[in-house]
Amino acid sequence: KSANPQWREQFDFHYFSDRKDMLDIEVWRKDNKKHEDLLGMSQVDVSALPMKQTNRLELPLEKHPGSLLMLVAVTPCAGVSISDLCVCPLEDPSERQQISQRYCIKNSFRDIRDIGFLQVKVLKAVDLMAADFSGKSDPFCVLELGNDSLQTHTVYKNLNPEWNKVFTFPIKDIHDVLEVTVFDEDGDKPPDFLGKVAIPLLSV
Repeated sequence: KSANPQWREQFDFHYFSDRKDMLDIEVWRKDNKKHEDLLGMSQVDVSALPMKQTNRLELPLEKHPGSLLMLVAVTPCAGVSISDLCVCPLEDPSERQQISQRYCIKNSFRDIRDIGFLQVKVLKAVDLMAADFSGKSDPFCVLELGNDSLQTHTVYKNLNPEWNKVFTFPIKDIHDVLEVTVFDEDGDKPPDFLGKVAIPLLSV
């Protein structure tokens, strides 16, 4: 119980410079497991932030008292990507050569936290649960590995969506677990859970 909470948490998001997405932040109060109240929200225009430096932001909460203090850094990130299946990154011979050189034996101790990469092809889902009254769903797929989280686009009114996307993640811990979750987009409301699978990297 505090009116001045300190979370000191770090979250990593992948932002692509050709998109003009806003970072949405919401603050909630939880009384118990079933009851939650929205205490306020704010937005950050990521495209307006300077690169390669830590930005100290004090954000007032919209329509509510209080503010958020955040440190936001926009830095280039190599090895993480989303692409269409028809332009799979590793199909490019020059990129395959570059990756092979990066992870060859002589470079194995250059950065011990960079131990490899994982490429995931998300093709489709079949026979999903209907989450809407129309008997359909608006599914999208979220992939999480460590602190990295990427997602597909939404396929509207479909129980057998096809995404055909390729995700590339850097591997920082071989004991991490790849979590693949399917949600139903629900407008301004939180998405509905449709299913999940967890894949330990050691089992790949």
